[in-house]
Amino acid sequence: MADSIKEILWGKIDIQGLRDNYEFKEDSVREEIILPLLRHLGYKRENIVRSLTLQHPFLKTGSNRKTPIHLVPDYVLKIENRYAWVLDAKGPRENLLDDNYIAQAYSYAAHPEIRSNFFALCNGIDFALYRTDGNNEPILHFQLDEIDFYFDKLKNLLSANSFQTGKLVIYESPKQSGFNYLNQKLPEEVRAHKQTAKRHFGVHGYFTKQAWDIVQTYIKNFTLPGDVVLDPFGGSGVTAIEAMMTNRRAINVDINPMAIFMVDALTVKINQYELIKAFNDIKTSYLKKEPQTNEEIMEAIMKYPQPKPIMLARGSDVPTADLLFSDKQKAQLGLLKHLIQKQKDENIKKTLMLMFSGLLTKINLTYHQSSNRSEGRGNASAFAYYRYRIAPHPVELDVMKYYEIRLRKIIDAKKELSPFINDQTKGRLQIIKGSATDLHFIPSESIDYIYTDPPYGAKIPYLDLSAMWNAWLDLEVTEEDYRNEAIEGGGHSKSKKEYNTLIAESIQEMYRVLKFDRWMSFVFAHKDPEFWHLIIDTAERCGFEYVGAVPQKNGQSSFKKRQNPFTVLSGQLIINFRKVRNPKTIMKAHLGMEMADVVMQTIEGVIAKNNGATLEQINDELIVKGLELGFLDLLKREYTDLTPILMNNFDYDEKTETFCIRENTKFTTHIDVRLRIKYYLTSFLRRMERENRSVTFDEIVLEIMPLLKNGTTPENQTILSVLEDIGQQSGDNYWTLKSKDIQLDLFGNII
Repeated sequence: MADSIKEILWGKIDIQGLRDNYEFKEDSVREEIILPLLRHLGYKRENIVRSLTLQHPFLKTGSNRKTPIHLVPDYVLKIENRYAWVLDAKGPRENLLDDNYIAQAYSYAAHPEIRSNFFALCNGIDFALYRTDGNNEPILHFQLDEIDFYFDKLKNLLSANSFQTGKLVIYESPKQSGFNYLNQKLPEEVRAHKQTAKRHFGVHGYFTKQAWDIVQTYIKNFTLPGDVVLDPFGGSGVTAIEAMMTNRRAINVDINPMAIFMVDALTVKINQYELIKAFNDIKTSYLKKEPQTNEEIMEAIMKYPQPKPIMLARGSDVPTADLLFSDKQKAQLGLLKHLIQKQKDENIKKTLMLMFSGLLTKINLTYHQSSNRSEGRGNASAFAYYRYRIAPHPVELDVMKYYEIRLRKIIDAKKELSPFINDQTKGRLQIIKGSATDLHFIPSESIDYIYTDPPYGAKIPYLDLSAMWNAWLDLEVTEEDYRNEAIEGGGHSKSKKEYNTLIAESIQEMYRVLKFDRWMSFVFAHKDPEFWHLIIDTAERCGFEYVGAVPQKNGQSSFKKRQNPFTVLSGQLIINFRKVRNPKTIMKAHLGMEMADVVMQTIEGVIAKNNGATLEQINDELIVKGLELGFLDLLKREYTDLTPILMNNFDYDEKTETFCIRENTKFTTHIDVRLRIKYYLTSFLRRMERENRSVTFDEIVLEIMPLLKNGTTPENQTILSVLEDIGQQSGDNYWTLKSKDIQLDLFGNII
């Protein structure tokens, strides 16, 4: 298969990983990302004008206002002595949709000396293209690691040839010729950046939220733009929103009306200036009427909307939801809700109510202020402790101050979402209140991918814990909702059997609606191995084929892992299935097998895969293996501490905290030959790099061939094939590891 456009342009560069590479700055984006792209679009050296100095047509500076202000675009692309478009670079951690950046690039394109039809921004991760005579919404916006799906459209719009013809070709439904749904590899572990996405972090609390970039990675791995992604336990909408953000269509289903309200209100289209105007009107009216005295408070409670006295679950400190607020809080929140409800624009009203709902997290008697932190740093007990617990020392926060903070957060969120919630694109998202056990509104075999994070046993009773918000939002939870909620325990004392039945019914429905040769990813964060087997066994009975589980870290400490080696995951597992016509089933291990062999093979496998592995990586891989083969309990009994076996059989690097195969020794168990070759090649070339030595291919073969002679000895051609993936050739057949920081000039030469 031919190399993808992405590999042709940037080789093995981890595009999403650039966010964490603080040495990769704006200049690196220009040299390593943008220049290869321009070259592939057909631009030669003479077509690219870099850092063109323009004089601002209106503004000057200095005491006498005579000193010109200069504008300097990073790239102006030139065709036959005319400027075709402008491209401005930003660092990987900059938000391309920032209004200031858009305005800056527009000022270049609209300058009298340029007057180009298009301007674009690129931060090494995203690419956004605008028409100069359009609005502030991009006509093309995508992530560069998916450029294969968008390159034809990009070429039709921006290539050197497209401007010569003067034609604008519309390219619909781009598909990558080499993409094969069935044979996609499982993603590697993703380094999460939860707080970097304002659309999810800071708008509104919720009981659980998947990290947006983990979800996005899985969506892009298993689908193409235009595909339909389903999350039947949609919660706060991370899956659906990330599908929409990557130009897929999404269906978000949840039984909790609070969750449905949140996703709907977050994704409605608004005019930012109209929202700010509405907020300012409300703020002015509120401050004039804010109840402060006892008399004003009592009058306001009688006059303005109040929380409904919804019954709370057993174990709550008070019997009904209205008692979770002081009289002063009820009076002030009631006034604020009254002013919001007077708004005529429905989308503005929804957005203001989303801000109001987010405010409830702080303005209540269960708000526990964090010790040694500012008054606004804390959380409601429903999110912190999963029960309604009145704070020992309730605090009275300024309602309007924190409502205004919510405004800033919602504006940031809407900016990120704005290119995807205009009149044309909002139709890509369906938000449905319903049960995952009954997806009758979705046709059979119509879904391209499912990513879902289901409830886990008795951990979080979502409907019970949403009562505080539902009481103010006038949202109803029916008895049928409680019957269909897949939890154990809760206010309705649901049994483990009921919970298992509901999860099984949900998996059956997911199988029905998913297309053949498509994937389902199921987040597993349960402490009970029995639930793992419920998921696997139910999925296999339905017809799913289990492909593998990927451990995903959440940062738990190594110490805790050593104390609880086979009971504590350092995060969660993402279990991956595919729907195929002839599924294979997992073969469980027989109890008479040699446990030590399984443990050693797993350890060596994860070390080979990662070129050295941490204790957490090894432990998580063993948990997955134990779950898959059905002997996790046996592992718990026989291996209470992995440290001795690791220290006795492997080298440990204290600097990187990784275990490695001892130098000049072989793998003791059967590991895939290409994986063994890669491990030994990487280790050897790293050692040569430290010793500042150059080695030829023949020297490499002589060094690693003796280490590969357990099992089938590979041919030299196989070694060369792996070497070409991880190494680079220089001079007279000398080889080194590929550098992550290689820079190329415009014509592909290493600088």
